Amino acid sequence: MTAVHLQGEIGPDLGGLRLDQALARLFPDYSRARLQQWIREGAVQVDGRPCKPRDRVHGGEQVAVRARLEDVPDVHPEPIDLHVVHADEDLIVIDKPAGLVVHPAAGNWAGTLQNALLHRFPELAAMPRAGIVHRLDKDTSGLLVVARTLQAHKSLVDQLQARSLRRHYFAVVQGVLTAGGCVEASIARHPVDRKRMAVVAGGKPAVTHYRVLQRYRAHTLVRASLETGRTHQIRVHMAHIRHPLVGDAVYGGRLRLPPGASDALVAQLRGLRRQALHAERLGLVHPRSGEAVDWHSPLPVDLQQLLDALAQDAGNGG
Repeated sequence: MTAVHLQGEIGPDLGGLRLDQALARLFPDYSRARLQQWIREGAVQVDGRPCKPRDRVHGGEQVAVRARLEDVPDVHPEPIDLHVVHADEDLIVIDKPAGLVVHPAAGNWAGTLQNALLHRFPELAAMPRAGIVHRLDKDTSGLLVVARTLQAHKSLVDQLQARSLRRHYFAVVQGVLTAGGCVEASIARHPVDRKRMAVVAGGKPAVTHYRVLQRYRAHTLVRASLETGRTHQIRVHMAHIRHPLVGDAVYGGRLRLPPGASDALVAQLRGLRRQALHAERLGLVHPRSGEAVDWHSPLPVDLQQLLDALAQDAGNGG
């Protein structure tokens, strides 16, 4: 557990802001969400008194923070192989395989990406969630960024909130799309099945853009990009427009085989044990240099074999 002691004066230029907004500018190494938590816990005093996040400041107030950063609880290092695409003093970029859970949770308390990170990079024990600022579903492969410092963590969280962290995915969907488009539909927990997400009025805003890369006889390869990062967003949105992802048992229903499909395609469709979704590109502003950086990940073998079978089937189908 790491103690955090901060002191400062709220400048006149911050007068009129909410306390949490003012503190986010006064202490830019820490996210607004974390500062809000500390305010609610009573770890922040303004002129010697506790306050609420929504309280307005006038300028000239003296602020004292006496808080603690919790180590990652009950998550133990495990020697799990990781494909590290990039690592510097601020960031780690991982190419996650399908089947690897990101965070420990019910049913998966060990063997996760977080366990692996703590073994490979022990200093991440002092970071919230071992520095992981966004996630990929267990059966989605591809790129994911991890922060190594609090400053980098705040920068990445800010970029996610500002929708400037660029995430692009390859997805194979059922049906033939005539053109690309945009799905703008709010997402929340399914009203009946709480393990699923759904398009729900009053849910959190969610925006997915998609572009057609290749059409096959009964499927389409698309590149999807996220403005928002809701749980299962691409999977929910593509199912919402009636083009669910191939292999998605949760949102796509039972396996559908195209009439007259080649033996090779049938084998690939039956053998795919996950949704056909791969995070192929990640772009962001480096928190230290301020430069735009990006990384690419090639299609994994299982998805490349599926595309090969789809292309061969399309050719055979005339």
